[in-house]
Amino acid sequence: MHETALIATIAAGIGLAFVLGFAVTRVGLPPLVGYLLAGVIVGPFTPGFVADVGLAGQLAEIGVILLMFGVGIHFSVADLLAVRRIALPGAVVQITVATVLGALVSHWWGWSWGSGIVFGLCLSVASTVVLLRAMEDRGMTDSIDGRIAIGWLIVEDLATVLVLVLLPALAGALGGSDPETAAGATGGESSVVRAIVITTAKVGAFIALMFVVGRRAVPWLLERVASTGSRELFSLAVLAVALGIAVGASALFGVSFALGAFFAGMVVNGSELSHEAAADSLPLQDAFSVLFFVAVGMLFDPWILVRQPLEVLAVVLIVMIGKSLAAFFIVLAFRYSVRTALTISASLAQIGEFSFILAALAMTLGLLPAEGQGLIVAGALLSISLNPLAFVARDRLSAWIVTRPRLLSALERPASPDQEVPAGAESEPLRDHAIIVGYGRVGSAIGETLTRHGIHFVAVEEDRATVNALRARGVAAFSGDASRPEVLDRVNVKDARLVVVTAPDPFKARAVINVARRANPGIDTVVRTHSDEERGYLERLGVGDVVMGEREVGRAMARYALRRFGVTDTRAS
Repeated sequence: MHETALIATIAAGIGLAFVLGFAVTRVGLPPLVGYLLAGVIVGPFTPGFVADVGLAGQLAEIGVILLMFGVGIHFSVADLLAVRRIALPGAVVQITVATVLGALVSHWWGWSWGSGIVFGLCLSVASTVVLLRAMEDRGMTDSIDGRIAIGWLIVEDLATVLVLVLLPALAGALGGSDPETAAGATGGESSVVRAIVITTAKVGAFIALMFVVGRRAVPWLLERVASTGSRELFSLAVLAVALGIAVGASALFGVSFALGAFFAGMVVNGSELSHEAAADSLPLQDAFSVLFFVAVGMLFDPWILVRQPLEVLAVVLIVMIGKSLAAFFIVLAFRYSVRTALTISASLAQIGEFSFILAALAMTLGLLPAEGQGLIVAGALLSISLNPLAFVARDRLSAWIVTRPRLLSALERPASPDQEVPAGAESEPLRDHAIIVGYGRVGSAIGETLTRHGIHFVAVEEDRATVNALRARGVAAFSGDASRPEVLDRVNVKDARLVVVTAPDPFKARAVINVARRANPGIDTVVRTHSDEERGYLERLGVGDVVMGEREVGRAMARYALRRFGVTDTRAS
């Protein structure tokens, strides 16, 4: 049986995940709940067939690599730099808050402060797979909210790498019992400083190598392979780049697989073949990311819910409430909208793979009791299962807060200098114009089309850096949340002819449309969506047109906008 353990693990994991994933969707639950249940069933804590936990974990790691590689392909250096001002301090403060909460609660249970600090660190790190799945399922990867969440995740990943390197050096000071570690810790402060310097140098060297060499070598390689005309060779090249850089980064520079794969994707982003590379990695990415959830389920001991229910509840509250509240107020402090703050909070309200890696290292160093790892796994499984409900709560809370202007004004700080009326609007007020809500790839394509036909428009964007860049190019742009009445008032919605909502979020679209119609009952609307269910929901609201899809969505929305402004020949749009 040992010779076929890999085949049996893949077959049992994927087969049972499919059956249970399909079953739970029939009762309105997200399929990942079924994947987690599949892992519990084939895990060592339930009777019957037991899959190989070690193999499942390695297969799950491949899913993480491919997932982060795909994200890196769509995530440019400019995107990463644009959110650094919020992602860096936000992640650091949120990690600190979660660590303090975990340390306080575990100390109340009778643990040492050293164990409590490590336990809190394990609860502070969000799961790469869960966060990215949530962003992709809601079409938010390219939105400002998605970019902030991903940038935040990258900072957490870098912080975790640093912790993993420093923990052995600090184990003696934190009360670790490993004799080798304790001996190594006697070097005192110098050993810690040396570890920090070495780690920083390694990560810096890896990033420099990627941007100096990788950005030239990888696109060149993909173009040479594509010129052969062999589809399978190109697919192999993509996988070789993703897996090779991820494993090489870990072996040579001490960087995590996920971070290495992310930077591999970013260097592929510089190639004209990046879209083909993303498409080739997608099927394997989906299959192996399912095995990640199965692997998490296999680690879960259901009896811990009976033995330590209050401790499990405390862990879930720290992960889903403590972390979320910290993230919520941090984002608001940087003058982003309530909806953005709620989105980031919901995205981070779970833990996963990095928590397990950190917990396993802490146990070998004598820094974490066995029950600690069990609580971390229980917290991960429950928070992952409940994460979709966090997004439901986000939508309802956002809608509830928007209808209460006093509360909204108390939460959101006063407008920044970027939230002034666009240049030229005061001398010549905008009239009979279009309002484009969201000026990403789709919004910019629509704006360029309207400009070619001499149609005036104003872009409303929540990302102030994007607004500054647009204004520098002469584009009328305004920073703010378009679901707020005062924001649409500033772009003269009462005299506008059309509102274009490019973000594929039906709740956001509904909020924007409701505000626009209250000010201008006759205004027309065109909205982007990702599914037939959302299309039906928006059509019932009386939206002028609902455009679904990815490739031609910008052109379709632009053609509709041109027709509303009386342009009959839209073939060249």
